[in-house]
Amino acid sequence: MLRLKIISPERTIFDGEVVRVVVPGTMGMFEILEHHAPIISSLTAGVVSYLSDKQELSEQPVAGGFVEVQKDEVRLCVELS
Repeated sequence: MLRLKIISPERTIFDGEVVRVVVPGTMGMFEILEHHAPIISSLTAGVVSYLSDKQELSEQPVAGGFVEVQKDEVRLCVELS
């Protein structure tokens, strides 16, 4: 299980447990699963999608931002589109 936190300058968009996260990296889309290696990456405009622990798929359009993964914690700081 991953802990996902998506924040924008205006508000916290999501803070909870998820199974996986797919983000629009500057080099292409990539998926983050449990035990992912630590990483910091920039994001381009696109859609962040995440699957909750209840198997509900959610999507959040973003205009760009950054993602940090460390010890099963995924933090996204994004601009909303």
